[in-house]
Amino acid sequence: MQWSVFVLILMGQCSFCLCRLYEYHFVSERKTWEEAQTYCREHYTDLAKVFDMTDMKRLTDSASYQGEAWIGLHNQNNVNRKWLWSLPGVKFNDRETEWADGEPNDKIHPENCVKMINHKWLDDPCTFSLPFICYDEKKKKQFHFIDDWKTWLKAQRYCREHHTDLISGLTQLNDDEVKAEIESEEYKRVWIGLFRDRWRWSDESSSSFRFWDPDQFNDESNKECAVTVSNGKWSSDECNKRKPFFCYDNKLNLILIKENKTWEQALSYCRENHHDLVSIINPLQQGWAEEVAKQANSPYVWLGLRYSCPLALWFWVSDNLVCHCNWAPGNKTDECDHSVAMSAGDEHKWFRLSEYETHNFICASKFRNNN
Repeated sequence: MQWSVFVLILMGQCSFCLCRLYEYHFVSERKTWEEAQTYCREHYTDLAKVFDMTDMKRLTDSASYQGEAWIGLHNQNNVNRKWLWSLPGVKFNDRETEWADGEPNDKIHPENCVKMINHKWLDDPCTFSLPFICYDEKKKKQFHFIDDWKTWLKAQRYCREHHTDLISGLTQLNDDEVKAEIESEEYKRVWIGLFRDRWRWSDESSSSFRFWDPDQFNDESNKECAVTVSNGKWSSDECNKRKPFFCYDNKLNLILIKENKTWEQALSYCRENHHDLVSIINPLQQGWAEEVAKQANSPYVWLGLRYSCPLALWFWVSDNLVCHCNWAPGNKTDECDHSVAMSAGDEHKWFRLSEYETHNFICASKFRNNN
């Protein structure tokens, strides 16, 4: 049985669909991780990836199976460890950090988690126990100092069960409320939501979401492929073992066209050959577009966002209002004959460019119907 979730959210005058543009499929046939990857790529899109806790609920709800099943996360020992923030959607920028002198030093290898002392960061083994700071996006009081010493994974689990996640990103860490509480309380050292690992998604997604079971997961073992376990969390196992697995199917194909065209030419091409230039109306769609844009051979990729002089507003060619934005500083200015392109690398910000420039572009195809 196949299903999808569509949620309509009204925010002021903006009405848009926060839709998950993919479905999860549970396959009960037992295969090795690589065999499962091949099967998913042949029949769907790839082995399942997970962006956030909403995805986790959708994944577990997609099957009544309670045992171990492969997902698309695997440990690539031939790549460098990569710093990530625990909170989905917060990206690590190695040019904006608060490392203490000489850090990170990996002194007690492996030091894959980060504590903060006097607003400075130090790497530490994740198995150490410290108090920590949780972030809560839904409550009036957003930051919660938890004076209960836990390992990093158990601190993360606590924050996700009682709030939203471990505190993540410079914006949160530099919040006046956080600074005031650190200075007024005896929080000499606390875990924050920064970690590093070699785990990568099968489809090369940059999602930082991890949902390890602290009581079962060992990052230094030879168990290099991720599985769901009976409590809904993740562990790892040897990749050559045979297990059922989860695939995902991308219902809205985003197609990178590696041809340099003006914005008008790109719009015409997409409408003649696919559906339209891509519209980005929520953070999830932004993430999908970023993954596609990484493969571009031009510095920018055109999006379906244009400024209308007669209407004096920015609008998507799909007729959606601009509710989600990812503007580069100083680029959200009104100017005729200008459209929006996203940078192909770095932070994938939106730039206002003359629509006569030529760049690669992203087309969106229509939803697939798998029924």
